[in-house]
Formats: sequence, C-alpha cells, structure tokens
Amino acid sequence: MPRAAGSLKDRCFLSVLDFEPDDLEHCLALSAEVKRDRPLGKEAPTSAALQGTYIALLFEKPSLRTRSTFEIAIRELGGNFIDPDADVALGKRESLADVGRSLERWVAGAVVRTYEQSRLLDLALATSSFRVINALSNEEHPCQALADCLTLKERWEDPRGRIVAFVGDGNNVATSFTQAALMLGVHVRVATPDGFELPASVDADAVRVARYGAELTRYHDPVDAVRGADAVYTDVWTSMGREAEVALRRRLFAPYQVNDTLMAHAAPDVCFLHCLPAHRGEEVTDRVMDSPASVVFDQAENRLHTQKALLVMLFED
Repeated sequence: MPRAAGSLKDRCFLSVLDFEPDDLEHCLALSAEVKRDRPLGKEAPTSAALQGTYIALLFEKPSLRTRSTFEIAIRELGGNFIDPDADVALGKRESLADVGRSLERWVAGAVVRTYEQSRLLDLALATSSFRVINALSNEEHPCQALADCLTLKERWEDPRGRIVAFVGDGNNVATSFTQAALMLGVHVRVATPDGFELPASVDADAVRVARYGAELTRYHDPVDAVRGADAVYTDVWTSMGREAEVALRRRLFAPYQVNDTLMAHAAPDVCFLHCLPAHRGEEVTDRVMDSPASVVFDQAENRLHTQKALLVMLFED
C-alpha cells in the first residue's frame, strides 16, 4: 500500500496528522507482520522492499534508538543509506532548498532529526518527489508515536476505551502520542505544570482525529490524571535544546515524578511507558522503570518494526 505519489502528505511523514486513522491502522498491522517475519531474514516478504533505494540520514540531534533502528530497518529492507555531516546537509552551508534539490538527484528521500519543524517542511516543499520522514523535531516525534501504539496494541489487542495518562512536559512526544492514541480510540489525559501544557492546537486536532469516542483531557494534578489509568507515560523534563532551564524544570516538575506512590492510583494492571533516554531518579524512579509494569524496552524494540513498516509504505514501488 505505497503512499509515495501525489501530494506532499502522500509522500512525507512529518506528523502523525499526515496519516488518516486507516493509515495508522495499516501501518500498525504491517509493523506486526514485519516483526513476526524478521527471523526469516532474507526470506521475509519485505526483505527486498527497498532494493536499489538510497535514503539520506540527516541528524542534527544526537540519537541512539532512532539512528540505530533506521539504519537496521533500511538494510533489512534491502536498501542503503548515506549519512552526510549535518552541518553540511541541513542548510548551514547553503539553503535547505538547494540541499533538497541536490539530494533528490541521488537518493529517494531523507530521514531527518532536527530542531524546527519548519525545516522539514522547507526540505519537502523544495522537491517534487522526495520523501521526508520526521525522525524528531522540537514540535513532534511521530515515529515514536508509531512504536508506542504498536506496544499498546500488543499489550491490549483492542485499545479502544483504554486510558493513558501522560505526566510531565507537554512536549513533542506528548503531542504526537496524543494524536496517534486518539486515532486508536484511546482516551488521553495529559498532566503538566502550569505553562508547560500541550500546544493549544492539539485540542482542535483531537476533535478532528479522535475515533470511538476518545477524548483528550488536560490536568495540572498528576494524581487526578493517573487515577484509574491503564497506562502511565512520561518523558524527560528537559528536552534537547533547553538545557539552560534544567534547574527551573527540576523544581517545577518534581511533583510529576512517576514513582510507586503515583502508580498506586492507576489501574491494577497498569503499564508504564517512556520513550527513552530516561533520567532515572528525575521523571521516573528505578523501581518503576525496572518493574514488571514497564514496557519501555518493548517500545524501543518496536521502533525498528514500525519504522520498517513506514519505510515500506512510503518507498516501496
């Protein structure tokens, strides 16, 4: 089910909102298939899906999980990648438009991890057939949301009507997860300190994309958000690029730490999610991270499978 033709939305994945709910369901179903088939190696049905395809990896921000899983995914699909220096490739030496027009002559698309979301759009708009995948920006992290959703579907099979409480910073991870979870019919509660809420635009997104009666509810009290929740999700308190705010954020976010006391307010079979890397002892305790409820390394594994599915959807001829 390739989508790499026609409009910008069809050839790029800059946001969860580039998917319709049916696209998300298809991606998750395909993710489950490629995960099941991975032990087949070169006998897997998708092992040549990107045969002869080159993809550029353009990373301004450091990465372990995103870089590793995209490199492995491209190789396991039969493709190859180039990895130019970010200082050269992301418009610091020349315009992004010129970068995109040059890359378009050599490779089929790019996986981009950058700061401003607008840079992704500029790169995509400068080209006519170039595929662009958002591997993280300050505003959104859609590839993480795909892995989160696969993890929850594995946990629950049918996630409709479940409740996930996101506790902490209303950041890029919270934004993309909220959008994707609502498409699956999951109720999302987001608890943040005053001034660190989800962007206001996410409320309008929620009305548009939510299915099966799913709702987004905002809180400032983490206990209210977590009460009865089927899953609790958190992320670091200080994202890359905001290091000057570390001391302030530690003080403001301290009541939002996910620990045994907070988790006790959730449902008895609650699971815990974190996109990683985690700052143990800050946003989450060791006891929660290493508890049987934790599915954080399932999320990390599923980055590989969901990104393989995404690459097939965007790049396979």
